[in-house]
Amino acid sequence: QVQLVESGGGLVQAGGSLRLSCAASARTVSSYAMGWFRQAPRKEREFVAAINWSGASTYYADSVKGRFTISKDNARNTLYLQMNSLEPEDTAVYYCAARYSGRSYYPSEYPYWGQGTQVTVSS
Repeated sequence: QVQLVESGGGLVQAGGSLRLSCAASARTVSSYAMGWFRQAPRKEREFVAAINWSGASTYYADSVKGRFTISKDNARNTLYLQMNSLEPEDTAVYYCAARYSGRSYYPSEYPYWGQGTQVTVSS
């Protein structure tokens, strides 16, 4: 069973940075494609970033490209999202997700999810 636990969210001023972590059950990070999604109040869950199982390829939503970086540490079974130059529009609950096949931009194609961590960016 794949288990995912996010941490690292919080309150930050616009222009600041946060690093989210997603601790995964053994071998998940090294074997699965993984992604970060976010959901703001009254909005649909949306794709933020994804990384393939090998870590060789990363993908980003246009809204975060150049500001966010997805990475993973197979030895620590942990996925990361470094978020820089944060904007109030980045305020949302952030989720990590995993799927055994290749990367996807669609939440419905990820069977495994964490519980989410709140990120709030003040103006």
